[in-house]
Amino acid sequence: MFDKSIKAYEEAKAVIPGGVDSPVRAFKSVGGTPPFIDKGEGAYLFDIDGNRYLDFVQSWGPLIFGHCDSDIEDAVMQTVKKGLSFGAPSVLETQLASEIVEMYDHIDKVRFVSSGTEATMSAIRLARGVTGKTDIIKFEGCYHGHSDSLLVQAGSGLATFGTPSSPGVPADLTKHTIVCEYNNIENLRKCFEDSNDIACIIIEPIAGNMGFLPATAEFLKECRELCDKNNALLILDEVMTGFRVSLTGAHGVIDIKGDIITFGKVIGAGMPVGAFASSKEIMSHLSPEGAVYQAGTLSGNPVAMAAGLVSLKKLKANPAVYSELNRKAKKLVEGLKEIANRNSIGFQATTIGSMFGFFFADKQPTNFKEVSAFCDFDRFAKFHHEMIKKGFYFACSQYEAGFISTVMTDEMIDECLTAADEIMKNL
Repeated sequence: MFDKSIKAYEEAKAVIPGGVDSPVRAFKSVGGTPPFIDKGEGAYLFDIDGNRYLDFVQSWGPLIFGHCDSDIEDAVMQTVKKGLSFGAPSVLETQLASEIVEMYDHIDKVRFVSSGTEATMSAIRLARGVTGKTDIIKFEGCYHGHSDSLLVQAGSGLATFGTPSSPGVPADLTKHTIVCEYNNIENLRKCFEDSNDIACIIIEPIAGNMGFLPATAEFLKECRELCDKNNALLILDEVMTGFRVSLTGAHGVIDIKGDIITFGKVIGAGMPVGAFASSKEIMSHLSPEGAVYQAGTLSGNPVAMAAGLVSLKKLKANPAVYSELNRKAKKLVEGLKEIANRNSIGFQATTIGSMFGFFFADKQPTNFKEVSAFCDFDRFAKFHHEMIKKGFYFACSQYEAGFISTVMTDEMIDECLTAADEIMKNL
């Protein structure tokens, strides 16, 4: 069933570290060999062995309209015929930026980059440049890419300065990163008590990298108020949730405004892209207008801009799509929860917009420590492995979110629930 993928994985490991170009793809959390994908079509992935999978990953979020959407595909192909990259301005950049700005009453300008990591790294540099301060607050379990100052782990105590969580990251580069517990207001207040040099808070308002965990409205309100009181900026990392949970991301779900918003994944509809956006006052500090430097040869790549432009226009033309996607997400996770309950298996689930997440746990976690303490990772690994064999492709870690696409039907979800029912009897 997986012979070609097994062979391909061994060949990949000979020339690519771990056989993959992003660590989670190696399936270390769930075991087994990752299927090597040949193509995507609609709601499905097909591997090189010919196996078909109903895809709940959707390239980790950007494929709201599924694989090979004809409108997006046509736009990409027409743009490719004109050239892959110019390293010079194109009107497509202005058009996509205008579509984004039009949706937010507190965003005036957008700078495109090539990845979410670049977006968050640049947003933090901008915040430091604007405020003239050095320290940043991030939250345990929130992932903002692999730039040095953000690869930190929490220490002991309430608020501690981060120590590197990866070899190759000097402590000097993380000593200004304060790690706080997600959804812990007292912990957050202490961070500001411990430092009067905080430039910004960076947060996933709806976390998708410690499982799918929304921040509470009270916690986000406290983030906003503490930034205002201490002349710090609030950066909302919406690389995963921007245009996924609603047409205006987390802002459309939880009434909170960030000073800087970072985007990625979704605004490129599957092409490599990222962006950060803010008011004209803040963005005026950015080169070439201001002194804060950021650059990228492939930033605003025309092919990525064309794909994102079509995708966002389709969403704006039919905003009701989010309600339908959420209905399907609820159908999936509520069905899974009912099956788990019948089999006396602890199971927690959350959905917002077209995103969902679930834990094999007796209690709903609210932060990273609780995910680690409450959740049965072995049970998740078994479930994932058996669902893959039956043709259902979930994120290969309990720490990751899942995604619904418009081309996924109720019948497909019913098929998934039937397979899950058979599997959970033996979990």
